[in-house]
This record gives sequence, structure tokens and C-alpha cells, in this order.
Amino acid sequence: MRFTSEQRLDDDVVEREFTLGDIPGILWTPASASASAPVPLILLGHPPLGLGTMYPRLVGRARQAVADGFAAATVELPGSGDRPRLAAVDRARADMRRAVQAGEPVGDETVDALVLPLVEQAVPEWQAALDALLALPGIGGPVGYSGGVISLGIRLAVVEPRIAAAVLFAGSFVPRSMVEEARRVTVPLFVLLQWDDEGNDRQAALDLFDAFGSEEKTLLAGMGGHTGVPQSAGEAAERFLARHLS
Repeated sequence: MRFTSEQRLDDDVVEREFTLGDIPGILWTPASASASAPVPLILLGHPPLGLGTMYPRLVGRARQAVADGFAAATVELPGSGDRPRLAAVDRARADMRRAVQAGEPVGDETVDALVLPLVEQAVPEWQAALDALLALPGIGGPVGYSGGVISLGIRLAVVEPRIAAAVLFAGSFVPRSMVEEARRVTVPLFVLLQWDDEGNDRQAALDLFDAFGSEEKTLLAGMGGHTGVPQSAGEAAERFLARHLS
């Protein structure tokens, strides 16, 4: 891990950009974090739109995490931002958009081609980032995961024992194999669902929630579209993470 920039956003938040090999990422920490007073870590998931596009939303979530006493970090997803494109994923995304615009169902083959290569490449990268982040002074466990792509969160929750709890955002297409994998998730879960999400199959989201194997799982559904998550829902998710990571 190599830090490429550092700035103080305000008196309490230190933002550092880094690269892990050729993968860009961002780390936000409380100014008070130190080797003698390490803080828990929240990994901030996001859709594959590029860190530059997602930054305003990510930094808002990171500021709240720091206010709650945590560090927060994220990395660029494969095929996003300035990273090399994933041609097969781009073709699947175009096929998905054509189907959605035509009012047609998105086939399983398209969903698999869109999501599975991303998960297979991204999860080891997030685990490598986690290795490097937890080796830094001032950051310790436990670790939480918060955000989308939901299939990425599912895989991380299954294979990464350092993740103690996860907040997942319903709304991305989920391969059937990932629904089966969700039955192996056991960490406490908090799932946010927008009832009128124009890009989400509501029943599929409910079926996925039912499939999760966690003994503690909460579904919070709010009215409105994909970007209309109410502030109260975000605050409830923050309280959930604070309870499990503090």
C-alpha cells in the first residue's frame, strides 16, 4: 500500500488516497486514531461507477463513520474509473440496459456475465486491501462492510472471517448462484430496500433476504426510488454497525 495524498477534511477527519498495486483507494480516519487507540474499520461498498463519480456519496458516508468512531475505506472496483475495462462485463451491462429499456426481463445468463466476473476479481482485491489496512497503526478490528454491489457483500461475508457485520443495499441484479451462497452468510445483517426501486425486482430482493442464513437479520424497507433512501434508514444502519463494531 502506498499513500499518494493526505488532507484534513476538518478537525476530525483525515483523508488519504492510496494505491494497492495498481488499485486506487481512499482511507478516512479520525485524527485521534493511533497505535495505542486503534479504531474499528468499515469497508464502504459502492456500484461500479468509478470512485470519482461516487466520491460525494462515499465521503458523506465516511464522515459519518468517523463521527461514530470508526475508520472507513474503499477501493476502485475492477473495470471502473481508470482501471482497465472488463469487456465481457461491459457487453453484459449493455445487454441488461437494452432489456430494461425495452421492458423485457433480464436473463440469467446476462446477470451472471454482469456480476460474477466482478465478484471473482473484486473480492480478493478487497481482502488484500483489508490485510494492508489492518496492518496500519490506528486501525484494528472488528470490521464491517456497508454498501453495494450486494453480491460482492455476500461473497465477502462468506469468505472473510474478519467481517463481523454487514449493511447491504438491495438493488443490484443477483445471480442464482449468489442466492444459494447467501444461505452460508451467518454474520449479523441489516438490509436496506427501496420499495419502488426502478432498477430492482422487489420480490427477488425479498427472496434473497429470506435466503440469508444469518440468525440476526433485519430488513428495512422505505418508500421511494433507488436514490430516495430516507435519512432515518441510514441512521438506523449506522446504529446497527455501531452496536456490532464498538
